[in-house]
Formats: sequence, structure tokens, C-alpha cells
Amino acid sequence: MSQGAGSAIVDQPDSFAFNDANLERAKAIIGKYPTGRQASAVLPLLDLAQRQHDNWLPLAAMNAVAEMLDMPRIRVYEVASFYTMFNKAPVGRNFIQVCTTTPCWLCGSDDVLRAIRDKTGLKPGQTDTGGDFTVIEVECLGACVNAPMVQVNDDYYEDLDYDRTVALIEALRDGHKPQIGSQTGRPGGQASDGPTTLKALQPNGSAAASDKASAPAQTEKKAAPKKAAATRKAAPAKKTAAAPSSKEGAGEPADKARPKRTTAASSKARKADDGPAKE
Repeated sequence: MSQGAGSAIVDQPDSFAFNDANLERAKAIIGKYPTGRQASAVLPLLDLAQRQHDNWLPLAAMNAVAEMLDMPRIRVYEVASFYTMFNKAPVGRNFIQVCTTTPCWLCGSDDVLRAIRDKTGLKPGQTDTGGDFTVIEVECLGACVNAPMVQVNDDYYEDLDYDRTVALIEALRDGHKPQIGSQTGRPGGQASDGPTTLKALQPNGSAAASDKASAPAQTEKKAAPKKAAATRKAAPAKKTAAAPSSKEGAGEPADKARPKRTTAASSKARKADDGPAKE
């Protein structure tokens, strides 16, 4: 006997064994870890056991995983009781986890809980008598940008309000699986007022069309600088006064160029032309 998700006491099965398909999956998972490190596979094996056993994890399943991984049972119990993803008591076919952390609460998670209570009669921690629904209240599920939201089994339903939550519950009760994700139709985490960046890449094509309409004007603007650049290249260069070839006169006007340096040989030749020095 063990404590259920709410206040009910539930019977534990006497035994558990993986079916043939899941046994092969379990062996493949264990094979991913080095020899002596098989205990690292405890989380995926517990998840596999829970999925086989109607989405809850009895003690017999934990014991079977402990034996398969050669682990003390208490260590497996510690893992299973620590992670909230493992249900230690039976849950409904639609296991609804309602996020009430700050972003979802600010965006209306109270209305989501009220809609669930009005349509199912359930408060967090309860399961209906028909086994259709279990409702629990959880911390952040990581979809804050599309708050408020709930997780039903493995699927996220986002951008909820009272009416959308009512529609979700009715569809699940009728055996239908609503479209997962945003219930307002916005893609991903796009702003509720529409895209603010990368508009040309939006799937609806409206932003892309407006960008194409403005493309010719942008093309003309871009072409103008290129045309001016071509004109500059075609224009002949203006002739300037010959600059001295030496580095000393480079960059200076011709009339201000430095005179060439006088060498020692040219100085002696000039003295010889002037004749002997006067006494």
C-alpha cells in the first residue's frame, strides 16, 4: 500500500517485468554506459517502466530496475522520489500539470485552474473517479514566453485563458488530441503583437511581400553610389606639376622642391674652375 497522488491509498502490484520490446530498449540504454557505470541508466529505465505501467511507477518496477542495474533498492527509491516526473501512484489518462510559477500566474494561471475545476470538479492533487483526468500544480515548465500553459502527458498547451482551457478539457474528454503548442496560433515564442525582427522570414508571407514592394527603391538607392563610383573611375586624372623623383621632394610642389645635395666631387670641380685661390 502507498500514498497516492491525492489522498487515496493504492494497492501495489506484486511484481513487474519489462515486456519483450521494452526489455530490448532497456538493454540498449544500459549498453551506452561503460562497464561498472550501469547505474547511470537509472533515469531512462525508470521512465521506460513508468510508460509501460499506465504512467505510474510501482515499487515492484523500482525493484526490477534496481536488480537490472545491480543497485541497492534504496538508491532507486531516492531517485524516483526526488524527480517529480515519476508518479508513485495511479494517474488519469490525461495527466494535467498546471504551471503556477510567477510568469504563468501573472498571465492568468488562476483562470486555467478555475476552468479545470469547473469542467472536471478537480482541485490540484486529485483524480476523477472515471480515471480520465489527474490535475496537479507544478513549478516552471519552461514555456514562460507563452504563459499561461499546462502540460498534458508529454504535450504542452500554451497561451491559455479560461475559454481555451475549457475547450482543451472538452476535446480531451471526447478522446481528441488538440493541436499542441500555442492555442492562439502564434509560432514559437513570437511576440503576441506580431514579429518585431526578421520580418522577411515570417511564414505567413505578409511581411515578406511588403519587403519585396520596397525592394526597388532600395535597389535604386544602392545603385546610385555605384554609378557615382564608376563616373569617378572614368574621369581622367588632372595633370599636376612634375614632382621630383627623389623621396625628399615627394608630395611637395615643384617650385618648392628641395635642391639636390652638393657632393664633395662637384665642390672640388667648382673651385678648379674659379682658379687658384688669391693670397
